[in-house]
Amino acid sequence: MRHHRDLGPNARLIGEPRSRQALATPALILDLDAFERNVKAMARLCKRAGVSLRPHAKTHKSIEMARRQIAAGAIGVSVATIREAAVMVKAGLPGVLLTTPVVGAVKIDILCDLAGNSEGFMAVVDNLANLSELEAALEKRGKRLAVLVDIDIGMKRTEEPDVAGALALIRCVRVSRVLTWAGLQSYSGTVQHIASTVNRERVYGRQLRHLTRVLDGLDKAGLIPGIISGGGTGTFDIDRRAGLFTECQCGSYAVMDIEYEEVQLFADGTHPFKAALYVQCMVVNNNHREWPTVDGGFKGFSMDGPVPRPARGAPPGAVYQFYGDEFGKIKFARKTDSLKLGSKIEFVAPHCDPTVNLHDFFHCVRGNVLVDIWPVDARGSL
Repeated sequence: MRHHRDLGPNARLIGEPRSRQALATPALILDLDAFERNVKAMARLCKRAGVSLRPHAKTHKSIEMARRQIAAGAIGVSVATIREAAVMVKAGLPGVLLTTPVVGAVKIDILCDLAGNSEGFMAVVDNLANLSELEAALEKRGKRLAVLVDIDIGMKRTEEPDVAGALALIRCVRVSRVLTWAGLQSYSGTVQHIASTVNRERVYGRQLRHLTRVLDGLDKAGLIPGIISGGGTGTFDIDRRAGLFTECQCGSYAVMDIEYEEVQLFADGTHPFKAALYVQCMVVNNNHREWPTVDGGFKGFSMDGPVPRPARGAPPGAVYQFYGDEFGKIKFARKTDSLKLGSKIEFVAPHCDPTVNLHDFFHCVRGNVLVDIWPVDARGSL
């Protein structure tokens, strides 16, 4: 566990007037007003749809943000890594679901440590050999664990792809002395960012039909899952209308990013979630007037999606370009534009999850004031 006894160089600015503009950079910024609106909006949408919300904490990796989501009505949080699981469980959060398979002796041993230490803790299984290894480790430790069987509906990354395989896994879990079958999980990341609702529904609809076939096969075998967990921010509207899931794992809605800003999330054209996550950078060189250099590069932004988009502080039409590990540059739309040395520019995060993973802290702001700093408690790749 990483202990945050120090909240970084900006801690002295908490509560100071105009402290948002005074931050040492690059600084990950969380707009609390937008974050809180997003959390409340998703809680309302889930309540109206009659589904539970178990938001994916891989988006923020923050104990404080997870607690606020649970306080707003979430039944727990989903996590993607064994470290994220350990952080959330050890913080005492209920309903933690580890959504990726745990393979290898070291990680399985950590999973066994977590079993039974948090109310409602669950993991997933998608492979008979892995299931046997997990079962043996739990028996050795005298532990029990509830699991969801992970169903592939088209992503072909992990998960069990066919009905017969799903039935075999479920039957093995049901006769286990240490495992309890809690239901199913199914998620398709490949469709989340298809911009058009019509195109996304066409592709995802085929995948959901496969999930329906799996559910029909289980029904014929007399196996009724208590939980059907899955979905994401990009498919929430489709999922709530399809009515297959009992709970959703949406995560990005809480902070949003450039990728999701470009997605038509709801068929009726509404877009209830607003950008809450920014990276603030500083102009550290303007000797080359036509492209000033800022102190945010590959180490500050995820580079697997669109480039960061200036949100405040840059002239209209200016664009960002990566310029190295520590640097980016600003390309102006007009020859007459300029930026002073020390100017601050805030960028909408290009892809929220991996961008957050590059930073130690959220600098929480209301308007122009830094009101708090929250550690990114579960950052890392393990």
